[in-house]
Amino acid sequence: MYAIVDIAGQQFKVEEGMQIFVNRLAAEQGAALDFNKVLLLVNKANVQVGAPFVEGAVVKATVLEHCKGDKVIIFKKKRRKGYQKKNGHRQYLTKIQIESIA
Repeated sequence: MYAIVDIAGQQFKVEEGMQIFVNRLAAEQGAALDFNKVLLLVNKANVQVGAPFVEGAVVKATVLEHCKGDKVIIFKKKRRKGYQKKNGHRQYLTKIQIESIA
């Protein structure tokens, strides 16, 4: 059984017991979350497609930790002009575990 869920503006394919990183959520560590924006729900041969969301479908998750992603280096250069610029960025993330899909 799996579902396609909209979490903080991004779509994720989730299964029970799965751990995923999403953009930082405003929830405490250890808090339980319910996501009701389920776009697709697949249970063996039974496929439910939402228009836009599947009614009554809920994905329950638990916040495991808040962390930062890997560093991304942005480097710009224009050849023969003496111009170069280096910048870095680390995205704030939340690690969640999917408890159940109903």
